[in-house]
Amino acid sequence: MRYGLMRYTMCVLSIALLAGGTTSAAAQATSSSSGQAYPTKPIRVIVPSGAGGSVDTLARLVAQKMSASLGQQVVVENRSGSGGVIGTDIAARSAPDGYTLLMAYGSHVVNPTLYSKLPYDTVKDFLPITQVAVQPLLVNVHPALPVKSVKELIALAKARPGQLNYGSAGSGSGGHLATEILCMMGGVKMTHVPYKGSAAAMFDVVAGNTQLMVVTLITSLPQVRAGKLRAIGITSAKRSPIAPEVPAVAETIPGYDVEVSYFLLAPAGTPRDIITKLHAESTRTLTQPDVVERLARDGATPVGNTPDETARYIDREIVKWGKAVKASSAKVQ
Repeated sequence: MRYGLMRYTMCVLSIALLAGGTTSAAAQATSSSSGQAYPTKPIRVIVPSGAGGSVDTLARLVAQKMSASLGQQVVVENRSGSGGVIGTDIAARSAPDGYTLLMAYGSHVVNPTLYSKLPYDTVKDFLPITQVAVQPLLVNVHPALPVKSVKELIALAKARPGQLNYGSAGSGSGGHLATEILCMMGGVKMTHVPYKGSAAAMFDVVAGNTQLMVVTLITSLPQVRAGKLRAIGITSAKRSPIAPEVPAVAETIPGYDVEVSYFLLAPAGTPRDIITKLHAESTRTLTQPDVVERLARDGATPVGNTPDETARYIDREIVKWGKAVKASSAKVQ
């Protein structure tokens, strides 16, 4: 009788231990699958442009900070080509496990209209993590052009329709479309001269071969301060702390507000709790004083919107830039 009771007790204990072990294993599996154990290996951030540009610089700054906070290396991988399409497509086709992210920039919201067909769906194939930052552009003219304000530029363009030439980094670039929006809202027509990159365009406007150019502050401010260009307007709704002496274009053309945005995205299907964790870590990074200071030197402002806010912002930007693309007749087959 005593032996039978002992066997029964041991059997009950064994079942309890087994059940406890199963529960523990299930909880562990749930923890892993839900992303609580994430990340367990390095994360790559695809930058769909070349090294050294503004989006690459921003991605590396954020990646460095997130590596420290996540306890895993966050590696930037440049996959340039076709105006950001190649790198974006690679990210869209990657496993939705949180280990491949995309640092998208202005081309992300321009390309749906600029390209007749894309290999991915800009909205459906990605989940926003956050809007990382925004960066205004500067309206610059050659000193020989007899204008010192946006108002004077509009007046001259109206007096000489189609005769003023403006350079850009290429058809569909931020500078090209920002100028087209200015022309639309200002009721004027100017002639676009596309170049292969902002450096070549900047060289020609400094040389006086083209008369004006809209480009990032980090690219043009050194030339402005050297007296080689004249800055007459900034494209953000308000003046920038980095160049407070330059009026906002909106002071002349109410409602004009054009900024280049940067977004951290993940492939569609990435677990929601991983998105939540990445959002928390990336936005924490954007509040660090050295990051804020570094962005300010480039004329950029950190944002840190929620995923839902970022999704709505992307939708609005696709519509806004789409109008500019259609007005400019720019198209890539």
